[in-house]
Amino acid sequence: MKKFKLLALIVSLLSILPVNAEYCTHVRASHILLKTEKEANEMIDYLNKGVSFGELARNFSACPSKVSDGDLDYFSRGQMVWAFENKAFSMKKGEISQPVKTQYGWHIIKVTDKICK
Repeated sequence: MKKFKLLALIVSLLSILPVNAEYCTHVRASHILLKTEKEANEMIDYLNKGVSFGELARNFSACPSKVSDGDLDYFSRGQMVWAFENKAFSMKKGEISQPVKTQYGWHIIKVTDKICK
């Protein structure tokens, strides 16, 4: 009986999705990793003033990816920590996030490409 209820729930949830809904399998993103929320908000201010994402990543990120302007290459679901992955997959190509907190610190994420079906 539990399987039937679960199947009915899945079918009902699928029925509310748009017919042409895209499912993205991979995201390519860059990020700037910072220790504090204050630092992350300062990076947002710099970005809003026109400073390039890559320049900020190279100069301020605590992640080794800073040598490549914060580029993390393509990743699929399940490869990143949940909060980071959830935000990256929900963003549009070219979009820059507000600060996202994970156990590693505060991230500013820029989605540079998506592979969707």
